[in-house]
Amino acid sequence: MDQKAKIIGLGAYLPKRVLSNQDLEKMVETSDEWITSRTGMKERRIAAEDEFTSDMGYEAAKQALSESGIQSEDVDLILVATLTPDYVFPSTACLIQNKLGAVNAAAMDMQAACSGYIYALSMAKAYVESGMHNNVLIIAAEKLSSIVDYEDRNTCVLFGDGASACVVSGSKPGYVIENVSLGCDGKQSELLILPAGGSKRPASVETVQAGEHFIKMEGKEVFKHAVRRMEGAVKNCLDASGLTEKEISWMVPHQANIRIIEALAKRFEVPREQVYLTIHKYGNTSASSVGIALDELVKEKGVKRGERIVLFGFGAGLTWGAAALTCEVDHG
Repeated sequence: MDQKAKIIGLGAYLPKRVLSNQDLEKMVETSDEWITSRTGMKERRIAAEDEFTSDMGYEAAKQALSESGIQSEDVDLILVATLTPDYVFPSTACLIQNKLGAVNAAAMDMQAACSGYIYALSMAKAYVESGMHNNVLIIAAEKLSSIVDYEDRNTCVLFGDGASACVVSGSKPGYVIENVSLGCDGKQSELLILPAGGSKRPASVETVQAGEHFIKMEGKEVFKHAVRRMEGAVKNCLDASGLTEKEISWMVPHQANIRIIEALAKRFEVPREQVYLTIHKYGNTSASSVGIALDELVKEKGVKRGERIVLFGFGAGLTWGAAALTCEVDHG
């Protein structure tokens, strides 16, 4: 029997420490007005020194499993989307598998930068609908503060830490993953990059002194690509799902920049109040941002049976994607 992949449990985790715009004013030459007007951000969360990507991912995963009613032993695959793994290897997914006691799960990391949650959804959908796996646990977790240069005012104001998770299965009612549309343009890979630490530029005294282990971004160029590519992904996803713009109940964007989000909202027939925002509270948490916003939407606003949600993201690579969900039961 054909089964549709569904999100049957959601979870999120934000560290306790708040880094406000006022705090950043004391660290670099910037102002609350400048940051807010250009990004929409007021605060972001920062993980403790002894709190790592696997720790945050584990906390989000516990919530998602609890909400799904699936036991950790029943998970047969763990996918972790992150660009800030605890180690190059072993994978963060293996570390979280151990913390959860998910002894029957295979585990791996995957990396599509800020598009990671949506890329992982596409993989989970394929695994479940092919019958290869029954219960897939997706975790998107980032400790971006570990790779942010807090002397670079163009990037340090943007990023925060956090984690989100979901359980994808065909076994229970939830949010049907109708379709996922993905894309990539590797020609633009230099626009958003961590220059050193890989095999091309291994860590050395020189790479550390040159600050090459921090995020480097060409913001204006990224902005131009982001709006166009995410618009295309959403339209492709809606077309493939047989949906129209007017049928969208909620849009949940990657929380990168308020100007990007507003530019996209204007291109679709969706009222601003139906575009869910967390950017003012958490900033850009990369792969985890879409999942954090989705979890908060469900818990804060509630989602009703039959409502349609469109998720979309854009990140380094360049990568982008969109996913259309249909709610089968009332939530929140």
